[in-house]
Amino acid sequence: MNLLKDAEVQQALSRYQLGLPRLPTAGRSGELLGRGTGSSLEFQEYREYLPGDDLRHVDWGAYARSDALMVRLFREEISPRTELVLDASLSMTTHAGTKRTLALQLGSLFMQLVARLGAAPRLRVLNSAHPPLEIPFNELGRLEQLPFDGRQSLAEAVQEGTLTFKPQSIRIVISDFLFPHDPEQLVRRLAGQASALWLIQVLAEWEVHPRTSGGQRLIDVETAEHADLMLTPQVIRDYRERLQRLQESLQIATRRAHARFVSVVAEHGLERICQQELTRTEILRPV
Repeated sequence: MNLLKDAEVQQALSRYQLGLPRLPTAGRSGELLGRGTGSSLEFQEYREYLPGDDLRHVDWGAYARSDALMVRLFREEISPRTELVLDASLSMTTHAGTKRTLALQLGSLFMQLVARLGAAPRLRVLNSAHPPLEIPFNELGRLEQLPFDGRQSLAEAVQEGTLTFKPQSIRIVISDFLFPHDPEQLVRRLAGQASALWLIQVLAEWEVHPRTSGGQRLIDVETAEHADLMLTPQVIRDYRERLQRLQESLQIATRRAHARFVSVVAEHGLERICQQELTRTEILRPV
């Protein structure tokens, strides 16, 4: 997979822009604001529509109310400081690599969207390397060759200081979050001095909707520990309740931190995920 030429990533690049925050949670996001108006993301003012204006900037709600065509003007947000974290642990390689593939596509998409704004995004890869590898934009092609072999969880990396952040940065974390952690504590640490925090949970279809299938040996790919279980309807219900509690806890914690959390299914594909989950949570916005 060539991340710079991936067809799904290129299609998403042509259709979406980053949903950068209009009201950052902790000061400015390290950006330089231009004086012009254009395709950037901070609302500035309205003015009457003039022939040749981009129809995408027309406020159709105002038109319905007043019968006057008005366009929204935006201040140019040129250089947001953005830090991406990619969970490259062994758990992200399960289910025929679907989670790994989507995580790499998302990492490439966000890196390229940020670079288009004139910024130099930082991407840290949490695999077995210590300290975490940092991939600059001009070496994005390296990402697809890196092993997903991490055994230290995201929570451990943050708690132990292995993973640190610059203040007033926009932070995007891509992980399955299927590791022992306290969601409130993890989100608080990730959000500390951040301009914005986005958590994207990547799960496989089977992890979201497991099916009863008799006896199974479940193996933890990171510890090699195993357990023999009968995947009965009750076992499946218990698992789903635990997953729901985890997701609800992450949702509550991110709301308190003025952050965003979204869970996506890898098998749904990048196009559908951008169009639905990422747009609904305003992590992406249509251009």
